[in-house]
Amino acid sequence: MKNVTITLEDNVAQWVRVWAAKKNASVSRLLGKLLKEKMQQEEGYEIAMQQYLSTPSKALKSTTESYPNRDSLYER
Repeated sequence: MKNVTITLEDNVAQWVRVWAAKKNASVSRLLGKLLKEKMQQEEGYEIAMQQYLSTPSKALKSTTESYPNRDSLYER
């Protein structure tokens, strides 16, 4: 594990100390957990995007089929 120093505004530091105490954790452990979760979310998004972009695209309609005209869609 790596030690890191961060700078927080006084009111933020006070708030995070209270929040960590409510969760029965240290500020360091709490922030480490939050950052790890964020990292996993971003990695998961990247993987999902790569999978989506790697699939071949599909036509919305066949080449012999035409789109409906506006009047048939919005009959009144």
